[in-house]
Amino acid sequence: MAKKTSSAEKRHRQSEERRLKNKAVKSSVRTSIKKFRAIAQKKDAGEAEIVFRDMVKKIDTAAQKGIIKKNTAARKKSRMHKLFNTLKTAQ
Repeated sequence: MAKKTSSAEKRHRQSEERRLKNKAVKSSVRTSIKKFRAIAQKKDAGEAEIVFRDMVKKIDTAAQKGIIKKNTAARKKSRMHKLFNTLKTAQ
């Protein structure tokens, strides 16, 4: 078995830390989308607007950090904005 160099061990530690942070951010984005959809089901436009802004902020942050691609972020925001607009016009 080959001997691991200290730089390889450090690189492995760094990549593991990044993986866990990225996983947390992706999970946060998914959770905020689920939360928004749940509120949209209740047809509560006031609360939906607050959650919508928080969701968009999380998606933009993830895209800016490169955790999700910019087009993916735009697609998610577009779909949620469409849902939000239908919710607003219904009331």
